[in-house]
Amino acid sequence: MPLIDSPPDATARVYARSLFELANRHGGQAEIESTVAELEDILEMARQDPKFGEFLSSPSISTADRAKALDKIFKGRVSDLTYKFLQVLNDKGRIAQLSSISTAFDQESQEKFGRVEVDVYTVEPVSPDLLRTMKDRLGQVMGKEVVLHPYTDATMIGGVKFQIGDQLIDASLATHLRRLKDQLDTEGGAALRAKISRIVDEGGR
Repeated sequence: MPLIDSPPDATARVYARSLFELANRHGGQAEIESTVAELEDILEMARQDPKFGEFLSSPSISTADRAKALDKIFKGRVSDLTYKFLQVLNDKGRIAQLSSISTAFDQESQEKFGRVEVDVYTVEPVSPDLLRTMKDRLGQVMGKEVVLHPYTDATMIGGVKFQIGDQLIDASLATHLRRLKDQLDTEGGAALRAKISRIVDEGGR
């Protein structure tokens, strides 16, 4: 079975908060950010290597056997805090929830340090100047420091999409066209043309 990749629940947030407090005591913001990065690296390994993902989440692997393997794989290669946290999750039977716990931990750190991470999707790569403009405007609107992660999406026709946590803000051309089609289907072409005509007439007075 794969790692459980779902929005954080109450249990995930409890583990994430405990890890946050430990990291904060050990080294403050630098330790927290380092732990975020290490957890994301581990999750990326699981995404890229299905066997590794299966090893982390499979109920057929005993807690003791997984603990030994975790020791061989991670001890000395990640921080002591991250290593011990993985062992705790394994011992408690929660390591399959690593993805949602990591998400909750990241959200906790962003909230603490006044930052928010935003994924930006466009058809073609965005210039650095435009990225800075997006970052500044989003920061003004949200009242937080924005960290942008730009991605390209060849399925888009144009425009831009922003992913903030589990919220998608879709300003793509495809979405506008789909909404127009829905409006045509709902109101009918004649009704829509009449509506546009009224707007034009009123604007001309």
